[in-house]
Amino acid sequence: MAAVMVSSAGGLLAMLNEPQPSLKHHALSHLNNLVDRFWPEISTSVPIIESLYEDEEFDLHQRQLAALLVSKVFYYLGELNDSLSYALGAGPQFDVSEDTDYVHTLLAKAIDEYASLRSKAVESNDMVDIDPRLEAIVERMLEKCITDGKYQQAMGIAIECRRLDKLEEAITKSDNVQGTLAYCINVSHSFVNRREYRHEVLTLLVKVYQQLPSPDYLSICQCLMFLDEPQGVASILEKLLRSESKDDALLALQIAFDLVENEHQAFLLSVRDRLPAPKTRPVETVRAVEITDAPNENPSGDVQMADGASAPAPAPTPTIVHETDPVDATYAERLTKIKGILSGETSIQLTLQFLYSHNKSDLLILKTIKQSVEMRNSVCHSATIYANAIMHAGTTVDTFLRENLDWLSRATNWAKFSATAGLGVIHRGHLQQGRSLMAPYLPQGGAGGGGSPYSEGGALYALGLIHANHGEGIKQFLRDSLRSTNVEVIQHGACLGLGLSALGTADEEIYDDVKSVLYTDSAVAGEAAGISMGLLLVGTATEKASEMLAYAHETQHEKIIRGLALGIALTVYGREEGADTLIEQMTRDQDPIIRYGGMYALALAYSGTANNKAIRQLLHFAVSDVSDDVRRTAVLALGFVLYSDPEQTPRIVSLLSESYNPHVRYGAALAVGISCAGTGLSEAISLLEPLTSDVVDFVRQGALIAMAMVMVQISEASDSRVGTFRRQLEKIILDKHEDTMSKMGAILASGILDAGGRNVTIRLLSKTKHDKVTAVIGLAVFSQFWYWYPLIYFISLAFSPTAFIGLNYDLKVPKFEFMSHAKPSLFEYPKPTTVPTANTAAKLPTAVLSTSVKAKARAKKDAEQKANAEKASGSEKSVAESGSGKGKEATEKEGDSMQVDSTATVEKKAAEPEAAFEILVNPARVVPAQEKYIKLLEDSRYVPVKQAPSGFVLLKDLREHEPEVLSLTDAPTSTASPATGAAAATQGTTASAMAVDDEPQPPQAFEYAT
Repeated sequence: MAAVMVSSAGGLLAMLNEPQPSLKHHALSHLNNLVDRFWPEISTSVPIIESLYEDEEFDLHQRQLAALLVSKVFYYLGELNDSLSYALGAGPQFDVSEDTDYVHTLLAKAIDEYASLRSKAVESNDMVDIDPRLEAIVERMLEKCITDGKYQQAMGIAIECRRLDKLEEAITKSDNVQGTLAYCINVSHSFVNRREYRHEVLTLLVKVYQQLPSPDYLSICQCLMFLDEPQGVASILEKLLRSESKDDALLALQIAFDLVENEHQAFLLSVRDRLPAPKTRPVETVRAVEITDAPNENPSGDVQMADGASAPAPAPTPTIVHETDPVDATYAERLTKIKGILSGETSIQLTLQFLYSHNKSDLLILKTIKQSVEMRNSVCHSATIYANAIMHAGTTVDTFLRENLDWLSRATNWAKFSATAGLGVIHRGHLQQGRSLMAPYLPQGGAGGGGSPYSEGGALYALGLIHANHGEGIKQFLRDSLRSTNVEVIQHGACLGLGLSALGTADEEIYDDVKSVLYTDSAVAGEAAGISMGLLLVGTATEKASEMLAYAHETQHEKIIRGLALGIALTVYGREEGADTLIEQMTRDQDPIIRYGGMYALALAYSGTANNKAIRQLLHFAVSDVSDDVRRTAVLALGFVLYSDPEQTPRIVSLLSESYNPHVRYGAALAVGISCAGTGLSEAISLLEPLTSDVVDFVRQGALIAMAMVMVQISEASDSRVGTFRRQLEKIILDKHEDTMSKMGAILASGILDAGGRNVTIRLLSKTKHDKVTAVIGLAVFSQFWYWYPLIYFISLAFSPTAFIGLNYDLKVPKFEFMSHAKPSLFEYPKPTTVPTANTAAKLPTAVLSTSVKAKARAKKDAEQKANAEKASGSEKSVAESGSGKGKEATEKEGDSMQVDSTATVEKKAAEPEAAFEILVNPARVVPAQEKYIKLLEDSRYVPVKQAPSGFVLLKDLREHEPEVLSLTDAPTSTASPATGAAAATQGTTASAMAVDDEPQPPQAFEYAT
């Protein structure tokens, strides 16, 4: 009771001067309880209390009490360092489980101190003395977290303090080890800044995973991919493939698809080559025996197109043939499948079928652009060709080009190069027929061909785009083409094509071929050679970079220096601190072009890490460099560093987007476009909106392109600004007085908005949070279009289909229904545009007419509800009479633009309330924003191997004995014959076909609802 009544600590402080130890002890223990109220008074006596702590004759317990008291006083005085050092002296008296601000603050301070000392010790390789008392406090804290069941906190502290032993303990003792491991993987990607340390953490996680009774092989293989250990992945896959259980084989196929999604060509091929061949036995036979494709039978990777290829049939005479041992028959069959997946062919083929069959691109948009572009303006002419290629990327639909051959033929020189290369984007992934499609344009034989060098160069570039990141079948042809020509335009195309097809393989022979082109010192070919070397050596951080840098200093051509600068940057992709010396060397160079390359090196080395050091450096260059090019690129580079945390980007570049320097504003726009691509992030759109009407033309161009990248696959129903932006683009394109630069931006933006037949988005991270190498590289080279327009096509590398493709054990697509638990209008395709009139003024009567139609519809509904059909035909007639620009369809529910071919059905739909969900049928379009609404139906025949709302998902069949219904995937038939291809394409794009596709779904939905 006495303690409560105390109004001053003076009496207790006086006791400290008493000679009796018991009095001092009494004073210290009471002062410890009163310090939070009387610390100003006690602070005057700190020297006395310190002397008690240092007094050797004093009892240890009392000395620790004195230390604790001094520590608390210093804490209240704000001297945290002193406070911590005395708290360490207090030993067990400093109770880590005490729930006070003092303890929380000092523990945080202790952990920070300990973590920084441990990091310093590792990074500088020096012995750093760590106070054992500090270590003891941190260990006590970790023990407490583990015993209290706060495993995530314990793991966070252990990772930060580099205590992998404690990390392992926290994981193994946790109640949900799988969940804890998943959390830990996530933390190591998000918060562990140093690459080497991240590898140590992942190695530990793999070890823990493998000790579990039922390991999560999906996660293990993802970790092994980060660690670049193909052998580990191959042995897991082999174990699963040899298993008796079909489920294990399905899991192996799913792992292969997940690895392919990360697009690491060199890694996938090394896993494929490490899978052992099935056992064989010699058999004497007279007939042809089917032979499974084993690596030893087909040593040349270039010749081998499909992995399922069987060896040539033997002659009828008796011969000794190696037949697969029956023991390994199932393994051999599964091996063929998994090799097809790892080589990328299976996923490319399925994607091609999906994009072709679901293509909803709107040719009217292109027609409008084409009509509004002046013939004299070659920039806009080219931009229209780019927009067409991007709009139909991967769909194989080239109707627009076939219908406008005369208009197309106006392209000359480099425009011709681009027009031909555009076919590569349209047919991307059409591996089987790539060569035959491009045959008319390719160099003919050794005579150099009679065609224009520009279309020949473009065709070689196109082949690279078709086989991007999957070039086994085409590399040799491109090398031969490169060697057999001295024409710089053809060399340019061949170099780009080779770089794309051999992306990241670090093939020595190709490197030497490209290097010999570089050393001819031709500006045009040299630029492509520099970029090509970078593409070839992506992420290898090879010594060759210094060779490239040396040549960049020697040559006089700016184009070559720029190509090499970007190439060098590509070599350090993902190397983080391993690239620091090269980045330092480039950013301190006197030549602004090499400093510009240094910005890209920073961007790519730290891509997706949100690393503070890299962000600080880039911001420093963005405001201090003397060259506008370097400043622009420094801001743009922030987009690459931050794409794993897109919400941050608008905040970080918001001030830069208001800079007086237009180059910096342009960089800010593209940074937001790159990092927020496909997210539809509201802050990003708000930041870009003012820039789309900037006073400087190229800033408007950058903002329009960036806005399209952010809005790709976002529907007007989920953000009304998408509709506003589409109308803005149309206005800019139709405006005769608009600058060429911003007009070009608007045309490209129209293409990006509807990319890949409205079925692709731009995604830089795979679902497992791994960087998609090809996509990041694609956007990095795409951003070079400032200097060289043909590089615009690289954006197609960043496109990933927004599809759910469910596959059965035979890798066929079965009919499988699942639910999207959201209103269909939120994620539907944009409505097709109706025939626009040439002048924009026609939009005025549209509004008047639509209101009159609305009134008419309402009156009719009151008068006679049963005459639905008449009402439909009446409104159809009135719309036809209006012949207006947008053909507004007025129904009670909404005044949206309508489908011309199905007015009656639209009217009927509007009369009833919209369904709250929709049933999707495999393969289905699932946009990123829709993924969280995807649910499986309860009594479904198929169950996914892993819970994934999109991508390639293997389905386990619960009713195997029943016959399967396969979904109709109409693959592009031999598109080489123009008539059939064009007919199929036009049919696929008409609104009537769309109406037929959409029609059956709502009734089904209502049956489920009741």
